[in-house]
Amino acid sequence: MSDGVLAAIIAACATVFAAFVQLRSSFARDVAARAQSSSSRKKSRLPFLVLMIMSGGAAVGGFALSQWLTEHERTVQNAQVESLEASLASMRRTETELAQVRADSRAEIESALLRKQGMDGVVVMATVGPCKPPILINTPALAAGAGASTTQLPSQPPGAASPASTCNEAEASPVTLCASVPANAKVTDVEVYARAVDADVPWANARVVAGNEVEQARFSEKPVEMVDGSATKQVCETFTQWSPERGRVARVLVRYEL
Repeated sequence: MSDGVLAAIIAACATVFAAFVQLRSSFARDVAARAQSSSSRKKSRLPFLVLMIMSGGAAVGGFALSQWLTEHERTVQNAQVESLEASLASMRRTETELAQVRADSRAEIESALLRKQGMDGVVVMATVGPCKPPILINTPALAAGAGASTTQLPSQPPGAASPASTCNEAEASPVTLCASVPANAKVTDVEVYARAVDADVPWANARVVAGNEVEQARFSEKPVEMVDGSATKQVCETFTQWSPERGRVARVLVRYEL
């Protein structure tokens, strides 16, 4: 039960109780005055009528008060609902704005990191083992005519395999080193380095010129760019080394700008 209805019921009960008290007093006076004349009895009915009118007015007033309180409560509830809806709408707008700010800040931070990475350079490294010379098979020489005989190398048995002593560039297996950069980046510099696997030479002293042979090793003359999806691309250099004595570590450094 709402507060408005409860207040109306209390007011109506108080009015009815007051009317009951008045009715009792009027009834007592009416009994005391029965011995009087008929005109006096007619006059004594006036308080009773007034009491009935007051009771009816109290009932009507209580009902009207209840309706007014109910309507006021409904108005207050509607105002609270509108206030809550406005607050929710404001919170949604704030959430949307915060999400947009977060997205913009993240994009800005990522762009700054990519620009810094482009200035520092993207490094790709690979270890290439020594070149393995091809295997040569010694076959007997056949002589023509009757009584043909075979000749063999004195140091090896017939059909023995002997390794070649060196490799050449055509026999070596090239290795491709690719650095991943943003698709919209402009490559500004590609540095190539090579040093022996067991060497302690600083990388700054191991830089070589792309396309030039250095100790039976060579990088391709120009890098190749390949699209790798919508967000990145690959910048690739090919390294070939044909030394049979030692392996090498190849290093490629790619710088770019956005």
